[in-house]
Amino acid sequence: MKVTVKYFASIREVMGQGSELRDTAATTLTGLRDELLAASPAHASSLARGKAVRMALNQVMSDESAALTEGCEVAFFPPVTGG
Repeated sequence: MKVTVKYFASIREVMGQGSELRDTAATTLTGLRDELLAASPAHASSLARGKAVRMALNQVMSDESAALTEGCEVAFFPPVTGG
């Protein structure tokens, strides 16, 4: 299925792009993150397990078990603080 992946803040800087359209066999955010980790060194370093990375599915904060659907939008971003 095709999904739009968006990257924000420091993740976008490492990735060198704000978004990409990807074909994926993943059915959940966990599966998509695993695919992305294997996609390139930039993906691996910015989305590594153990790093604080938040995810949203169709603009709703989601955990990694959330199910992907054709044409959905997935966003990855670091935690943000106010001040």
